[in-house]
Amino acid sequence: MKTVVSVLYGWIGILAVMLLASIILTLLLRFTSLGESTLEMATLFISFIALFTGGLISGLKAKNKGILVGAITGLLFTFIVFCYRFLGLHLSFSIVELVNHIAYLLLAIIGSIIGVNLSSGEESA
Repeated sequence: MKTVVSVLYGWIGILAVMLLASIILTLLLRFTSLGESTLEMATLFISFIALFTGGLISGLKAKNKGILVGAITGLLFTFIVFCYRFLGLHLSFSIVELVNHIAYLLLAIIGSIIGVNLSSGEESA
């Protein structure tokens, strides 16, 4: 049960970072001369930050099993994006998107491992 709660906290963190980033990117697109093509790398970088942050939050909350919690967080993100693309848009993942989602998974795992180590450091202090 603690794993599920920690994954949900990680998901709240992911959604918060993505919501904040989408508001900022929307304002940049609206009030500057930037085009959508110029923000492509920014959205990828923000997604990396969001998954790392979500993994970090879930690792801090779980306090153990960092690899498992991070993997569940990253796989749940990939599953939801895949369902949206497949069921809503009738598209599957390309090779580039598959590589991106593998990177998302690894970043969520790394963030969760760091979160578990940070939370265990708080207990011993």
